[in-house]
Amino acid sequence: MSFINYSSREINCKIVYYGPGLCGKTTNLQCIYQRMNAEARGKMISLATESERTLFFDFLPLSLGEIRGFKTRFHLYTVPGQVFYDASRRLILRGVDGVVFCADSQLTRVDANEESMENLRVNLREQGYDPDRIPMVIQYNKRDLPNVASLAELHALLNRRNVPEYEATASTGAGVFETLKTVIKLVLIDLKRGGRQ
Repeated sequence: MSFINYSSREINCKIVYYGPGLCGKTTNLQCIYQRMNAEARGKMISLATESERTLFFDFLPLSLGEIRGFKTRFHLYTVPGQVFYDASRRLILRGVDGVVFCADSQLTRVDANEESMENLRVNLREQGYDPDRIPMVIQYNKRDLPNVASLAELHALLNRRNVPEYEATASTGAGVFETLKTVIKLVLIDLKRGGRQ
């Protein structure tokens, strides 16, 4: 549900980083923000309550060119990781154009990943989206830690749609920009096609 600003000739697209608590969503956004050209990005805003935090910022990737004379601006959001904050998650998904599902690769987090993926599918349906058609990339984060699940196991558990997937270590930046570039590409393809609803 991209928003078109005719006065600034911009198409605004929303990408949401979704996943279980402490999987690396915030680390992804912080890494992207820190490495991005300051002139091309907006201010990073953190909405924090006593027990949850949501980050977001927008940026204008100047290298992408234009779509029918419009520049494309991307707004990146994280959702609170804990399922307890489901109302916040649903609100943040409103108007989403693409999703990065950030999975925690540690064996002890396999159940939390599955629960979060199912929660994403339910919340997308509640917002009127088809969870099997929305542009999505899966990122298997924390690959540098000991005791991680195999990629084959994570793929079997989380990637029913066979969407693009990347290994990552968000704390070092490994895999972060590959994930972002791919979800942007999928959103732009979807936009040019006329959306998915």
